[in-house]
Amino acid sequence: MRIVPSGGILGARIEACDLRRPLDAASTSAIRDALGAHAVLCFPQQSLSPDELAAFGGRFGALEVNVASTHFQVPGIPEVMILSNAIENGRPIGLADAGQGWHTDMSYSRQIALATVLHAKRVPVRDGRVLGNTEFRDMRAAYDELDPAVKTRIEGRTAIHDFAKFWDMMRARPGSRRAALTDAQQARKPPVAQPLVRIHPISGRRVLYCNPGYAMRIEGLEQAESDALLELLFRHQQQDRYLWAHRWTEGDVLMWDDIATTHNAVADYAPHETRLMYRVQVMA
Repeated sequence: MRIVPSGGILGARIEACDLRRPLDAASTSAIRDALGAHAVLCFPQQSLSPDELAAFGGRFGALEVNVASTHFQVPGIPEVMILSNAIENGRPIGLADAGQGWHTDMSYSRQIALATVLHAKRVPVRDGRVLGNTEFRDMRAAYDELDPAVKTRIEGRTAIHDFAKFWDMMRARPGSRRAALTDAQQARKPPVAQPLVRIHPISGRRVLYCNPGYAMRIEGLEQAESDALLELLFRHQQQDRYLWAHRWTEGDVLMWDDIATTHNAVADYAPHETRLMYRVQVMA
């Protein structure tokens, strides 16, 4: 196994590693350390079944079953979610608009996520150009470069994160097929408080844990002050110097750190340009 850094603020390729083979303890530890160092890892040229993808993700923690997308799970393996814009027999085979907006997976959950793992089965290409990049922002560097006065303001504070915020934003988009969340779904994922600053469990670095997809308000502040501080934090993390993008190739397995990053799926492909991915969510 070779770890080849991207040269950017995030990212590394893990080469000469066949994920169909069970990982030993040393390899699992090396990958975990690489995740802590680089935050986004690409394992190229993989060909995993849903079972094999779940087995790989399960080496790093318990796998989550998504609360709202039960129609788009691999039969018999509910931990593996299908992301796709493909239509078969008049029905979508996967969640078509997954991740299309800046967010952090599972920040709306009392138990947060360590990592997300996507396996690219089909990647849209137009005129030789790969479409559907996944973009990331480094929340470690974003914290490091905050104004010291802002660091003091947010230290020890918590923000309320709500699953319904991002879901409803997606539903409001033209052509969305998302149904409204049921009362039962909302009851399973009620709003939760998360610290604005976390200590990363692998690297030990301080992280700005606050994303525009789910963060609603900062506890202990008046609404206007909370709104202004959240807007400041969101605007700060949107600077280009924190940005890194993954350009997909079919067969890629991409594993990213959900504590150290926020991410966004770029929807620059048409409905007939098929994108198909399998996904598992590793809890922290």
